[in-house]
Amino acid sequence: MAEKLHFSLVSPERELFSGDVDQVDAPGSEGDFGVLAGHAPFMTALREGFVIVHDGERRLRYELKGGFADVTPAGLTILAEHAVEWAG
Repeated sequence: MAEKLHFSLVSPERELFSGDVDQVDAPGSEGDFGVLAGHAPFMTALREGFVIVHDGERRLRYELKGGFADVTPAGLTILAEHAVEWAG
């Protein structure tokens, strides 16, 4: 079984997601990026766009209006200025 990435997505209103997933794609201010378990640590600003959470065959999408992403050995945390689960 492949190693999982711990991911948390937090908006000012509430925590939208917290769990272990396969991959997260996010809209970085310098371009889109993907994070897998064991990724090198970094921090970046986020621009408006979609965060896509990959977990097996399941894909979740969240519409994001900026914020910050922090990748550490413990996982990925996104602190969003505003985020909602995308139903489209």
